Amino acid sequence: MANYLHGVETIEVSQGARPVNIVKSSVITLVGTAPLGTKNTNTLVLSPNDAAQFGQQLPGFTIPQALDAIFKQGPATVIVVNTFSEADNTAQVTLESKTITNGKIKLNAAPIGTVDIFLTNGTTAFSGVAGTDYTLDAFGNFTALSSVASENLVLKFTYKKLDVGTVTSAQIIGTNTAGVRTGMKCWETIFNTFGFYPKILVAPVHCETLAVATEMIAIAPKYRAIALIDAPLTTTVTQAIAGRGPASTINFKTSSDRAYLLVPHLSVYDAASDSNINVPYSPFMAGVMSRVDNTEGYWVSPSNKEILGIVGTEYVVTASVSDATTEANLLNEKGITTTFTGYGTGTRTWGNRSASFPTSTDVKNFIPIRRMADIVHESLEQASLQFIDKPLNQATVDAIRETGNSFFRTLIGRGACFPGSRCEYSDENTPEELAAGHVTFDLVFMGPTPAERITFKSFIDISLLAQIV
Repeated sequence: MANYLHGVETIEVSQGARPVNIVKSSVITLVGTAPLGTKNTNTLVLSPNDAAQFGQQLPGFTIPQALDAIFKQGPATVIVVNTFSEADNTAQVTLESKTITNGKIKLNAAPIGTVDIFLTNGTTAFSGVAGTDYTLDAFGNFTALSSVASENLVLKFTYKKLDVGTVTSAQIIGTNTAGVRTGMKCWETIFNTFGFYPKILVAPVHCETLAVATEMIAIAPKYRAIALIDAPLTTTVTQAIAGRGPASTINFKTSSDRAYLLVPHLSVYDAASDSNINVPYSPFMAGVMSRVDNTEGYWVSPSNKEILGIVGTEYVVTASVSDATTEANLLNEKGITTTFTGYGTGTRTWGNRSASFPTSTDVKNFIPIRRMADIVHESLEQASLQFIDKPLNQATVDAIRETGNSFFRTLIGRGACFPGSRCEYSDENTPEELAAGHVTFDLVFMGPTPAERITFKSFIDISLLAQIV
C-alpha cells in the first residue's frame, strides 16, 4: 500500500475457505520389463494405444501383459518404468537352423533387435527382402511371401533373445546415483513430473521375490499407496496361509496395512503359445481398483468385483457366501485376498483386508478405509499449501478450519464420510506453540466399512399357526 495517494485505490483481500482438489486416487505405477519403449523413466500411459509403445506380449516380459490386464478392467492412469536392458538381459542365439515347411518357420524364441538370416553354410546372407519375400514378426514367426523363400529351404538365424534369469531384483528395485534413477527409484520424481503421487504399486512376477515385495511395502507409506503383492506361482492355499507365519518361505511375511496380498494366479489366453497360461493377479486387481474408483468411489471396496479378460484361475479356490470352512474364507481371515467363482458369477475379487489383518484390529485394516484416509490427508495437505507463511491470526485459523469442513461436507454428500466428520481447532494450540508458528487442527472423520458380514437371525414362530381357521 502506498504511503500517500491523491485518488482512489482498491485492495483485494482473500479470506474465507479455499476449495480442496481431491488428489488422484488410482494412479497405478508399473515396473518391469518390455521389449520396446523408453528405459528407466516414468512414462504416462492412459490407453491401450499408449501401451502399444512397449511392444507385444512376448514371453518373459511383464509390462505389455500387465498393461493389457489393467486396461481390460477399464480406463486407468498408469506410470510405467521399463527396466529392460538389451545389453544385460539378453542371450545370443547364433545360426539357429530352421527349414521352411508349408511356407513357415517358428524360431525357438522371440527375437530382440536385429535378426541376421543366412543360408545353410552360415556365412552367405539370405537374399530375401523383408516385407517382399518374407515377414518375421515379434514372436519369431517367419512367413514366406515369394519363391525366394522356397519350400524346404534351410535358413540359419542369428539374433538375441530375452534371458529372464538376468533380470534381477536389484534391477527392478533400482538405484539413485547422482540423480540418475533406475527401477522403482524413478517413482520418486512422479509428482515433480506429473503433479500427482502413485497410489497403487505393481511389479508383476518380480514382486513374488521377497526382496522386491519388501521394497514395495517399504516405499508405499511415502506415497500413501497400496502395494499389490502376488504369491509366487504354484503357491497353494495351505502354503499361502503358512506364508503369513514367522517360518514363511514366501513373500507374505508382513503385517503392513499397505500390503494387499493376492493368491492365486489367474489364467488368460496367450496368443504366442496359442494356449492358456497362468499370470499374476496384481495387474488385474490394480485395474479393478481403478475401475471402482472411477465408477463408484475410492471409499468403495474393490472386493466382490468381476475380473474381466480372464478364462479362469490357476486352481479352483473353494468359496461360499455361507460356509466359514471354504478356502476363500480361510484365506480372507488371514489377511489374504483371493478369488470367488460361483455359478453364474464369473470370477470375482474376494477380500477387503490388508496384511495388517488379523494382527491389527484397527479399522484401517480395511483397504477402502486405509485408502480413504490417505486421500483425505493428502488432499487437505495440498490445499493447505496456500496458507503456509500467512499471518497466524484468527482469519487464517478460520480459513483453514472452514476449508477442511467444506471438504468434509463434500465427502459426506458423496457418501465417502459419515455426518459429523469435521476439522477442529486443536486443544494442543498453546500460546507457546502458536508463538513458535505452529498451529494444529484435528481431523475427525469416518468412512463406510465394507458390509463384509451379513447376518440374518431366523425365528420360527409357531404362534403364526393361529391364523389357520
